[in-house]
Amino acid sequence: MSDSTLPVSEPNSTSTLLDKPGVLVAKKHHLLVRWSHWLNLPILLGLIVSGISIYWASPVYQHKPDSNTGNVDVAADIGIWMCSHVPGLHHYSSPPDWVYNHMSLGPGMLALALRLHWLCAYSFMLNGMAYLAGLVMGGGWRSLLPRRTDLFDALRMFRYYLGVPFAKLVRRKWLHPRFNTKYNALQRTAYFSVPVAGCLSVATGWAIHKPMQLYWLAAIFGGYNAARVWHFWLVWVYILFVVPHVILVFADGWDTLRSMIVGWSTRVQRPEFPKNEQ
Repeated sequence: MSDSTLPVSEPNSTSTLLDKPGVLVAKKHHLLVRWSHWLNLPILLGLIVSGISIYWASPVYQHKPDSNTGNVDVAADIGIWMCSHVPGLHHYSSPPDWVYNHMSLGPGMLALALRLHWLCAYSFMLNGMAYLAGLVMGGGWRSLLPRRTDLFDALRMFRYYLGVPFAKLVRRKWLHPRFNTKYNALQRTAYFSVPVAGCLSVATGWAIHKPMQLYWLAAIFGGYNAARVWHFWLVWVYILFVVPHVILVFADGWDTLRSMIVGWSTRVQRPEFPKNEQ
């Protein structure tokens, strides 16, 4: 998401930065945080496509057989509806399988999907430990702690994000709210919720994988079937985080993206150089 510190004019190179005494090149993200951040992209993609293939074999959400199609799966209902109403899909050979065919490994891939899912799951757990280690070693965990002013600050940022598209359309200056913290309240909430969702995903995954041996863990989530429901909806936490996250990073500019690649940012102003002297 966008950086919440006070922006200054953005130079093009490190040599240019050194020529501007009012700009400080500040370290933003630890190496482990950056590596784990980017590794999460292929890992989550593998988890999702293999997870949908597993879901295909045993859907969580089912209903009584449809009188016309005999279908019992809600995801298949979505495919049937899309093939009936979306132009270009009317002649699709198997409407109930449209969602699965386009968002999973394909039909008859349960064994492969299970192996891939657990490969990605172990990678996800190791990557998560590396991320947490990077937060501790780099001190980034302090930036994720909730603050008393978060509710008010979140409303300010929500208003800002809503107004950005309209300000662009009418070519009106729309000032970013000022914060003295690394992240604004909306960012803090989002970045804090993702590790929590990750821990819940791991816990529900083990509850599903070993429901007898880890019966106590499955019981915490309401039993085997309830744990599957938890596991299913946690996927949407990642999706609902990633989509606006990517949009806002690109909207905010190169400095935010660069800080997650190389670890440093230019968006820090030296206190001895007032803004009007730059």
